[in-house]
Amino acid sequence: MSGTRTDLTASYTAVSRAVKSKDLLRRAGGFYLLVAIGLLLATVADVAGMVLLGHSWFQLILAGVLGLIFTQFAFLSHEAAHRQILKSGPANDRLGRYIGTFVVGMSYAWWMNKHTRHHANPNQVGKDPDIAVDTISFLEEDAAKRTGFMALLTRRQGYLFFPLLTLEGVNLHLTSMRHLFGRGQVKRRKTEITLLAVRFAIYLGLLFVFLPPGMAAAFLGVQLAVFGVYMGASFAPNHKGMPIIPADVKLDFFSKQVLTSRNIRGGWWATMLFGGLNYQVEHHLFPSMARPHLAQARLIVREHCAASDVAYTETSLARSYAIVIAYLNRVGLQARDPFACPVVAQYRGV
Repeated sequence: MSGTRTDLTASYTAVSRAVKSKDLLRRAGGFYLLVAIGLLLATVADVAGMVLLGHSWFQLILAGVLGLIFTQFAFLSHEAAHRQILKSGPANDRLGRYIGTFVVGMSYAWWMNKHTRHHANPNQVGKDPDIAVDTISFLEEDAAKRTGFMALLTRRQGYLFFPLLTLEGVNLHLTSMRHLFGRGQVKRRKTEITLLAVRFAIYLGLLFVFLPPGMAAAFLGVQLAVFGVYMGASFAPNHKGMPIIPADVKLDFFSKQVLTSRNIRGGWWATMLFGGLNYQVEHHLFPSMARPHLAQARLIVREHCAASDVAYTETSLARSYAIVIAYLNRVGLQARDPFACPVVAQYRGV
């Protein structure tokens, strides 16, 4: 076992050297500047469309587009958090906090805390917050504890996953608020509270002044629903349905990151759609690697995985969603049937 770990450690060292030799860890400031300009122009176009449409229910189409734009901005904040955009760490943090908190409306401090723990131990029980129980149960032992209405929901959670994501936008905003106003230590708490307050005051103020109350509420609902679905649909295929690491198991860095991650095929369009998250294996091995270099790194990592006999998972977008749904349904079957007879359940070993 020790020899295997040594071989895999050496393999990761070889991968790192190959990546560095091709200068794939360099920043891509020009690329991200173009992305930012494109998103700003898209935002201006969306707002201009709203002004031109006036009191029309076609505004809901633009609400959906705004949800897509906010998600793309969230990708930029995520990349800044990983030091992919600027050379300085503090500068990346300032950029990520401004985009994530002021533009998108999510606490950057909360995101950093959660996402850092995920990267350190992806899909490991008790260590990865992304598989902690919430509305959705990602572990069978969590599903088995569900009772009542939550048991009914959990038993069908695979099929309900995408409909539930329509509420994820609201959940992300509320979770950010709870984190910022909680008792725990929060870096730049006052700054983020101020940014969120200004952001929602401007956004909601203009929305409800410009549109009739009912239309404004519908606009907000559509924007949040699209934002939630897009965010969830972008992050779920990356690890859900991949191997779960028990809490007491220790793996080398290379195996842990590769075995728990899944890439999505599609090339440039998938990279644009998912902000580089389609190259999840490479992103986990080299978190600071800029989006434009991930495709080249993939060729290197795949070759070394084949040579090291480490499973490298890559599939189509449709197949990845099918895997996620099937996995969640399989986990959900462990939920207790709220209508089951306790006596019968006892003899079934439930």
